[in-house]
Amino acid sequence: MPHISPELLSVLRCPVTGSALVQEGDELVAAVAGDSGVKPRYAIEDGIPLLLPPELLAAATTAASDQHDSAPGTAAAG
Repeated sequence: MPHISPELLSVLRCPVTGSALVQEGDELVAAVAGDSGVKPRYAIEDGIPLLLPPELLAAATTAASDQHDSAPGTAAAG
């Protein structure tokens, strides 16, 4: 389980609620629930907290995958 230092946790905030984050296992959890009544949860990958809401994280993952799949473009001479 990756451990986030107390110093880092003291400055991190949930991007959805603005509340502090606490580590629970392999995730960071907001101290306060969002508008939906659920506390947002964020994965920690390779010791790095991924502080994107789930819908944006899915879009970012898809976009990164698309960039790796496409061939590099060429610039037009002008």
